[in-house]
Amino acid sequence: MRPVWLKATAALLTLGTTVASAVYVTAHLKNSGAPLQPVVVAAKDSGGGASAAGALGSGSGVEPTDGAPVASTYAS
Repeated sequence: MRPVWLKATAALLTLGTTVASAVYVTAHLKNSGAPLQPVVVAAKDSGGGASAAGALGSGSGVEPTDGAPVASTYAS
């Protein structure tokens, strides 16, 4: 009889978790009208014309550096 109770308990926990997840997701819906990706604005080249379509330019907050590139992202 014990295996039957274990299977029933596992099934109820699975069902309960599924229902709780569905309730949580429906309560936290995102804006369905929002775009999936931001619009890419064509950057202006130094001559005042538009650069190649889809090219991105760096803004005033992005500065180039002469520092060494990151060799590893491992952190312990």
